[in-house]
Amino acid sequence: MASLTSLSFFLTLFLAVSILPLSSPRKLTESEPQLKFQYHRGPLLTGKISVNLIWYGNFKPSQKAIVTDFITSLSSPKPLTAQPSVATWWKATEKYYQTPSPKLALSLGSQILDENYSFGKSLTTDQIVKLASKGPQRNAINVVLTSADVAVEGFCSSRCGTHGSSMGARVNGKRYKFAYIWVGNSETQCPGQCAWPFHQPIYGPQNPALVAPNNDVGVDGMVINVASLLAGTVTNPFGNGYFQGPKEAPLEAASACTGVYGKGAYPGYAGNLLVDPTTGASYNANGVNGRKYLLPALVDPKTSACSTIIV
Repeated sequence: MASLTSLSFFLTLFLAVSILPLSSPRKLTESEPQLKFQYHRGPLLTGKISVNLIWYGNFKPSQKAIVTDFITSLSSPKPLTAQPSVATWWKATEKYYQTPSPKLALSLGSQILDENYSFGKSLTTDQIVKLASKGPQRNAINVVLTSADVAVEGFCSSRCGTHGSSMGARVNGKRYKFAYIWVGNSETQCPGQCAWPFHQPIYGPQNPALVAPNNDVGVDGMVINVASLLAGTVTNPFGNGYFQGPKEAPLEAASACTGVYGKGAYPGYAGNLLVDPTTGASYNANGVNGRKYLLPALVDPKTSACSTIIV
């Protein structure tokens, strides 16, 4: 199994962003070799990839709809979705593909329900991988989502989610490596770490929390982390793609821009965002079925700057 990549929570924001000028997006330059964003010549995900969801624990239908609509929104045609859109945000990942290859196309795949907590309510990393392996393993990203009453090894203390890869079951005499993601619902365990800016942070400036666009602090926070890890998965699926820093703890396409959601972001401030006039919710991307989401900035590999969807 490849080494895991953990999604740092809010504390990382102050370590990473506070060293930067507050009025400009993060810029990784030659004068900062320790921050250089590099391609390590490994494969990226290409072709048609299904995103399969493994729901572990108790999720309401409305919560599942928030996540499934987000996955569907990744490939939603422009005419069907108001701008700026989730699909436009995702299109920025195309800049990572340097050579002609089958175009990456994500789509919502199968959904597996484990409402009876087959491994209990306290999971190890190995159990997360076992859950992920329940999904289809060829041309797939299997996403394990744990409900708010499930504790996971390292959850809140060091991570909000993880992505990695594992060897799948033998099919026709061959074994294939598949990519997986895990994200937990932090609403009752650590929303100040893993659901910021929809909850006040446990560290740093205590600005008022933003209103969650789908009125669910935990699941709207999960979407942010799923989005960040999806970007990391396709651009660094096996630990030798795009990242900066040590391979054991890399900063990737989105995690290198921790806490940056709009122009002018700085510690404690997510940046200039759109606000729904009816609900007062903050967001920066429109999705299918009238959904609104808050999505992280992505590193532009050509400029090494954090690029936000709202310009």
